[in-house]
Amino acid sequence: MIRAILGPLMKNMPFLFGIGFLAPLIKEVLVLSHVSLGVPPLGIGLVIGGTWGAFATWKGRWI
Repeated sequence: MIRAILGPLMKNMPFLFGIGFLAPLIKEVLVLSHVSLGVPPLGIGLVIGGTWGAFATWKGRWI
């Protein structure tokens, strides 16, 4: 039962890490460095973190 729940979750963990940790981290870096690109900083963070996490999930590695 627990393997059925945690299996897919662990398989998608790099994507969740990109969305849940990297996106807010990138947002804070943009806010603290006063970078304004005309898009909300969280949106930029979600695009970068989500793309990086999706790539890591697809390839199976971060680099």
